[in-house]
Amino acid sequence: MTVQLRVVLDQVGVDADLARAGLALTEGLIRTAPRGCVVSAIAPSGTEVTTPGLHEVRTLPLARRELAGAWQMGIGAGVGGGLIHSPTLLAPLVRHDRLHDHDQTTVTLWDLCAWEAPDELTKASVVWQRAMLKRAVKYADAVIVPSHAMAERLAEIAPLGDRIRVIAGAAPIGFREPDGAAALRAELQLPGEYVSLVGDAGSLEEGFRAAARAGSDAVVLDAEEGSEPALADLASAAGLPEHRVHVRGALDDAERAAVLSAAGALVATSTGMRWPWRLVEAMELGVPVVAVDSGVHRDVVADGGAVVSAEELTDALADALGSGRERLRVLGSDRARAFSWASSAERVWSLHAEL
Repeated sequence: MTVQLRVVLDQVGVDADLARAGLALTEGLIRTAPRGCVVSAIAPSGTEVTTPGLHEVRTLPLARRELAGAWQMGIGAGVGGGLIHSPTLLAPLVRHDRLHDHDQTTVTLWDLCAWEAPDELTKASVVWQRAMLKRAVKYADAVIVPSHAMAERLAEIAPLGDRIRVIAGAAPIGFREPDGAAALRAELQLPGEYVSLVGDAGSLEEGFRAAARAGSDAVVLDAEEGSEPALADLASAAGLPEHRVHVRGALDDAERAAVLSAAGALVATSTGMRWPWRLVEAMELGVPVVAVDSGVHRDVVADGGAVVSAEELTDALADALGSGRERLRVLGSDRARAFSWASSAERVWSLHAEL
């Protein structure tokens, strides 16, 4: 008897990191499928699924927006039962019988911004995520988060009991400095030497201050469109002149790898409850990591970088750019081996076997 695990592939109009994660996890599930198991996909109308190795692709009649609304209201939209895993909250969270029909539905939360930092999201997104978590409390067989700190906080937000599981994310499959990286950096108009900064607007000031005291330019990644003037003002107030601040928005994998690989260090300033995608990518590339202390950063970085208080950020960055650089490069590369989509996929298979 063949066991089929169906993955909800939510690829249209969603956060790029979540879209990449869904595809990478699906590839990992295909490669690590136990004997007698196959992987299929469930996709909203308008989604083109080309992942090789899928047993089948079921394209639903509803587009992503309409499907999200239907599932929020508990309308199954003809999905059917069986084993269903969603790399996001988008899932048919309806009543099912795990004991007799062997139906299972698991979902994933990559951040808790809808509860911890709702001002960073649209009102519609906050309402939808909160509603879907309420449905998950009723009907999900497991809710996955990528770090233990997030698991502890989620347990305070929702009465999920022992249904909360931790399965980490990883850098994109094959993530490395691309051929022609120097040309990509030139196209992005980057300076010869710099540190990369990631974080929310409220926390980046400490990163700018550290870069200024280190005498380094700063390249801000993942900035929201239109945020350049405000970030330049924030940097100036922290002592970093505007001409040394380089703000970049969403980049593709090759561009991000080109930017990160040439950075003297990655400085992560946010203490929010979210999976730190760029931090993991930096460690994958052997870039020294300096992160402001938080539960998530302690979970992810562990001994693979410098996790320090905001007040210690300047000294930690100076060390990362100086005598501690090679040590942090080695530690980060070693720590990166703890994260791969193959190992995450194996844990998803184990979770469904356990359920």
